[in-house]
Amino acid sequence: MAMHLKMTPSILALLVAVVLALIQASWVCQAKRWEMNMNIRMPTDKQSESKEAGTTEEGGTTWAVLVAGSQGFGNYRHQADVCHAYQILKRGGLKDENIVVFMYDDIANNELNPRRGTIINHPNGQDVYAGVPKDYTGEHVTAQNFYAVLLGDKSTVKGGSGKVVASKPNDRIFIYYSDHGGPGVLGMPNMPYIYAKDFIEVLKKKHSSNSYKEMVIYVEACESGSVFEGMMPENINVYVTTASNAQESSWGTYCPGMDPAPPPEYMTCLGDLYSVAWMEDRNGSMSMNGLNPMEFLRLVKERTSNFNTFTAGSHVMEYGNKSIKPEKLYLYQGFDPATENLPANKVLLNIKMGVVNQRDADLLFLWKKYERSMDKPEKKHKILEEITQTMKHRIHLDGGIELIGKLLFGPNNGPHTLSSKRKPGMPLVDDWDCLKSMVRVFEDQCGSLSQYGMKHMRAFANICNEEISHSEMEEACIAACGGHNPGQ
Repeated sequence: MAMHLKMTPSILALLVAVVLALIQASWVCQAKRWEMNMNIRMPTDKQSESKEAGTTEEGGTTWAVLVAGSQGFGNYRHQADVCHAYQILKRGGLKDENIVVFMYDDIANNELNPRRGTIINHPNGQDVYAGVPKDYTGEHVTAQNFYAVLLGDKSTVKGGSGKVVASKPNDRIFIYYSDHGGPGVLGMPNMPYIYAKDFIEVLKKKHSSNSYKEMVIYVEACESGSVFEGMMPENINVYVTTASNAQESSWGTYCPGMDPAPPPEYMTCLGDLYSVAWMEDRNGSMSMNGLNPMEFLRLVKERTSNFNTFTAGSHVMEYGNKSIKPEKLYLYQGFDPATENLPANKVLLNIKMGVVNQRDADLLFLWKKYERSMDKPEKKHKILEEITQTMKHRIHLDGGIELIGKLLFGPNNGPHTLSSKRKPGMPLVDDWDCLKSMVRVFEDQCGSLSQYGMKHMRAFANICNEEISHSEMEEACIAACGGHNPGQ
C-alpha cells in the first residue's frame, strides 16, 4: 500500500506538484472582474404592512432549520452559507424562536480568521455572523439532534438550546443544509452521517404527524441528488432542490486566486456556488418576494451550472411534490419589503464564477497556508507535512477501495462493479443497513473515510447490491489494509 512508502524529499516535491496541479485544474472559468459597486443588502427592521412577517396566508407560522455540516477553517464557506441564510430569513420577518441553527461555531473566532468575530459570504459582503442563534454547536451538531429538532421531539434532543420545530398543521417549514456529501449521505461534524433512508423516514414521520402544511428543502453537497433519487415520495408535501445530481460534485466559490476573489487576507473559500446563487438572487434581484420556487429555480439553475459550463458547475435537481412550485417564496423564507420593488441585480446574471471542487477546497486552503509561511521555515515544514499526510490518506483510501473491489470481484470486474451507476429513478442501494455495515467494516480496518472518502459511498452500495456478505467484506478489508492503523 502507498501508505508505507518512505517519504523522501523527491516524493514530497512530487506530492506538492500534484497538489498544485489538482488545484489549478479545478480553477475553471476565470471571469471578468467583479463589479465593485456590488452591495450585499443586510437585515432591516422594516416590516411589511400587507404580509405579516413569518406567517402564511392561512395564519400559520414559517419555521426554518439551517444546518452547516462541517467544521474547521478550511470549511469556512459552509458556516458562512448558513449564517447568510439566517440573515435573509431574519430580514424576511421570521422570529428566532422559529429558526433553528446547527453550526459547529469554530470559524468566527478562529485564530486564522483575519476579521475575528465576523463571517462574510461574499468578497464585498458585510458580517453575516452577528445575531445568529447558537442553537446546536460543537458536539451537539449531530444527525440525531437534527432529526429530533425536525420532528419536534424535545425528549430526544441532547444538549444545545433545546429548540425544536414545534409546528402545527397550517405551518410551513424551510430546511437548508450546506456541507460535504457523497452518494446517499450528507456529512456532519460528529458521526454518524445523515443517510438518505434515515432522512426520508424522518420526513415521512413528520408528515404522518400532521404537523405541517408544506415543506421546502435546499441541499448544498456533492452528489446531493442521490439522497433523494428514487427515495423521495411525492405525496408528503415536500419539495426539494439540490446543488447537484446523483453523480457530480458541487462547487466552492469566492476562493483565493480566483475571480471573483475574497479579500487578500483570506486563505479559504467564502461560499458555495449553488448557495450563493439562491441567496444573492434572493437578496435583491427582480423582486424575489413575488417569485415562486419554479421561477426562482430557473435563475439558480443558470448560475449553479456556471452558465452551462457544467465541468465547472452542477445540475440543480428537484424532487418530491412539484405542485408546491407555483407558490410564492416569501411563504418559506419570509417577506422583505426592502427588496419588493428593486430592479434586476445586474452583477449576478451574466458572470461566470471561479470555482473549486468541494473535495479539493481543503487542499487549496492548505496550500494558501503554506504559501503564507514562506518566511517561517518551521511552520512551513509543518504545513507541508499536513499536505503530505492529506495526500497520503487520499491515496490510501482510493487504493484500498480499488484493491477491495478486485479482491471481491476480480481484477477485470472490480473497478467497473464498484463504479457502476443505477438507472435514473432508482435508489443508490436496496439495503441501507448493509451500506452502513460495509462502511463500518471498512473504517474498522482501513481508517476513517473523512470528507474526501465520502465519494466512495457508491462503491459500498454496489458491494451491497452484489450481495457480498459481511464476512467476505471484512476479509477483503483486512487483506487490503493490513498493517494500517485505523485510528490514523
